[in-house]
Amino acid sequence: MSGDVRFAGYAALFDRVDRGGDVVRRGAFGGRLAAAGVPLLWQHGPGQVIGAVERLEEDARGLRVIGRVSARGALGRRAAAMLRAGEVDGLSFGYRVKAARGTGPRELLALELVEVSLVSHPMQPMARVVAVEGQTPSHSSPPGRASAL
Repeated sequence: MSGDVRFAGYAALFDRVDRGGDVVRRGAFGGRLAAAGVPLLWQHGPGQVIGAVERLEEDARGLRVIGRVSARGALGRRAAAMLRAGEVDGLSFGYRVKAARGTGPRELLALELVEVSLVSHPMQPMARVVAVEGQTPSHSSPPGRASAL
């Protein structure tokens, strides 16, 4: 749909302690992931679906996401405009713990992915959008933010 915005980024980074004291370990998402059925939410709001996750994969860095913010609804249009303007670029994910070890930090070894969210303040500070389709890098863009998806 015209006005939709595609983006790529990382919803999780491996082996980094987040603000809640958790560390996601490589392989926690089970390797092969299906994007079908994983909603793209605004700020983790259960009733605030703003688009779709088109692709998910674990790579050496973390959980890489390609998503599309839909311009069909008012909230999606607002989120798309903010993403295009660089006003929001955080990514996060909702999950259920299947296996964990320790405390301080807690190691997340196996997770069930429930949702991916575009957020203002991600639990992992480096979990960010790294590319927005149609944009070219500028001096004001975060490092690595480019148009290539």
